[in-house]
Amino acid sequence: MSDGLFTPVELVEALYDRLPERVATARRRLGRPVTYAEKVLFAHLRDPETAGVERGTDYAEYQPDRVALQDATAQMALLQFMTARLPRVAVPTTVHCDHLIQAEHDATRDLLTANEAHREVYEFLRSASAKYGIGFWAPGSGIIHQVVLEHYAFPGGLMLGTDSHTPNAGGLGMAGIGVGGADAVDVLTGRPFGVRVPRLVGVRLTGELNGWASAKDVILTLAGLLTVKGGTGAVVEYFGPGARTLSCIGKATICNMGAELGATTSVFPYDAKMAAYLAATGRADLAALADGVAEHLRADDDVEVHPERYFDRVVELDLSTVEPHVTGPHTPDLTRPVSRVAADAAAHDYPVAFTAALVGSCTNSSYEDMSRAAHVARQAAAHGVRARTPLLVTPGSEQVRATIARDGQLAALEDIGATVLANACGPCIGQWQRTDLPPGTRNSILNTYNRNFPKRNDGRAETLSFIASPELVVAQALAGRLDFNPMTDPLVGQNGEAFLLAPPVAPELPESFDPGESGYVAPPADGSAVEVVVHPGSERLQVLEPFPAWDGADLLDCPVLLKAAGKCTTDSISPAGPWLRFRGHLDRISDNLFSGAVDAFTGETGRGVNALTGATEPFAGIARDYQRKGLRWVAVGDENYGEGSSREHAAMEPRYLGGVAILARSFARIHETNLKKQGVLPLTFADPASYDLIRAGDRLDVLALAGLAPGRPVTIVVRHADGTSDTVETTHTLSAEHVAWFRAGSSLNVLTGR
Repeated sequence: MSDGLFTPVELVEALYDRLPERVATARRRLGRPVTYAEKVLFAHLRDPETAGVERGTDYAEYQPDRVALQDATAQMALLQFMTARLPRVAVPTTVHCDHLIQAEHDATRDLLTANEAHREVYEFLRSASAKYGIGFWAPGSGIIHQVVLEHYAFPGGLMLGTDSHTPNAGGLGMAGIGVGGADAVDVLTGRPFGVRVPRLVGVRLTGELNGWASAKDVILTLAGLLTVKGGTGAVVEYFGPGARTLSCIGKATICNMGAELGATTSVFPYDAKMAAYLAATGRADLAALADGVAEHLRADDDVEVHPERYFDRVVELDLSTVEPHVTGPHTPDLTRPVSRVAADAAAHDYPVAFTAALVGSCTNSSYEDMSRAAHVARQAAAHGVRARTPLLVTPGSEQVRATIARDGQLAALEDIGATVLANACGPCIGQWQRTDLPPGTRNSILNTYNRNFPKRNDGRAETLSFIASPELVVAQALAGRLDFNPMTDPLVGQNGEAFLLAPPVAPELPESFDPGESGYVAPPADGSAVEVVVHPGSERLQVLEPFPAWDGADLLDCPVLLKAAGKCTTDSISPAGPWLRFRGHLDRISDNLFSGAVDAFTGETGRGVNALTGATEPFAGIARDYQRKGLRWVAVGDENYGEGSSREHAAMEPRYLGGVAILARSFARIHETNLKKQGVLPLTFADPASYDLIRAGDRLDVLALAGLAPGRPVTIVVRHADGTSDTVETTHTLSAEHVAWFRAGSSLNVLTGR
């Protein structure tokens, strides 16, 4: 298992050898029993004796076991790594080509198109992987998180991934943390991963799911309870008797969508379900190792008995009460049981006859997910019923696809009209070429994905995206309506008879997995002779130039490029979809800056007023004009600014085009870190009401930066066009290291000694 196709057994043995001592250290330093998340974190501390332990306050440095990169973010991460001029990466690393494949026809044709359209990028990633000792998963191999679960995740491990849904690995008891490329580069070069010691949210699960309820409904229920900010700066740790009833892949689904709570990561403790999954995916030896240290791969006994003593917040959830849910539109915490959808749709005028049903994504594309969906499909086919709306199905990996093709689930879905797409992200991240209805048509779609922001799936703001479990999506596709409740509403068969669908029943695992046609390419033992080519005239790839260091002066007379109204996600700051093709070219992709953001001054999306000309223009054009004329600028955000993806382009683009600071009521964790990494100041209004003081035409002075230090507020003078001014206090979460990044111009400048 040391050929790169799996996590090396030697790595796991080394971790488990030190685990008992690290757990003892955690108990001694904290003076109490410890949770499972605390055991994992202590096991990976760079210095467990001196590291800070105060949750939400101290910063600590960790040594992750491995790194995973997806193709859209790997480009910028590897371009940054190349500037370090090192011969190989310092930890086991993989690249997964899953984001660039556009869904249009079917798996075969779409994959051929992707290989041709993205040939330059794939060759860059393939050659860079070979040169630097990185495992490469070719297009069609599968979605990064499904492949990681099948090959690399293991109980008690710590992994970084340049994708916000890296916490999917928590389904196998691994703490997977989504980061930007610069954070990943630190670890690739042998440096530690620094992050504020997370708070702990404990979710005690009791009972057992029944009927139509699924693991997806557990996390949708929690999203409604905790909201998209409820997990910010925290690890969500699941425990209790109910946790042990959930399948490994069900646990992964729940951890995956912990990203929608803002959580740093989510974890389940090791149990028999995980051992079974490890064995089924060819890693019985890891299960045996985990069994040997099982007491350290779960929380201490008293944590389950008195969770209120150990967690910052405790949520109790009886799985037997969980109902099937439908979530959306526009935000993943707007959720309700399927029994309430009809009333909600009527109240808000949602189109109930939806235009597409989509099953897949990193959240729900496993063998179990596809089997539950197929069970519903077989019932319909027995009565001659087919989907009444286009049904698009995305297997999570080549291994899943080959196995469900062998076992009949794929045929069952095709029998009711499903089109099988490539083993890739596809419509979940905007890679969907819709041709079924004209642009501007207000419509609803139903999917099993994780995010439902406007334009997220098809690039159309008028599409209302709703999220549900695979079995519910298939059931509603048979009716073609959002307000169909399979628990109470009958379907009508080919012969006119009414019938009620039975709750889905499916195996958690197959008797064996069929690996299919593996797309894995192992790196050579010595990659020094491999040439990584970046063509000077390329529109797809651009060698990075270092950002300039801070000049030592305060930031004066900065126009407000944007005051964002309401939710401003990374999709708003740097949309994906067609822009994914430019993820390796900073100048080209910067043309999409804030193109999805709503300007509070004009009410327009993607456009604002140029303070120098008075003209209304795209934000990227205004920023370039300011930059040409020597003006540095700021942007202003509302709550949870930067919610969503780990894409660091949403931080690099403002920096590249002359942005120096972002002021907001609050920040999402990954994006706040990405801003720091690129030398942009993320400042939080000390009084959230200060957001309302910012007016059109304002100029801002950011003062006393020579004294910038951890815990020291930053004063901003807001100078209005009418000659008046307001003084605003802001706070920040900069550590001493982060201040050094700002002064040097970026963390990469510090890393490379510039």
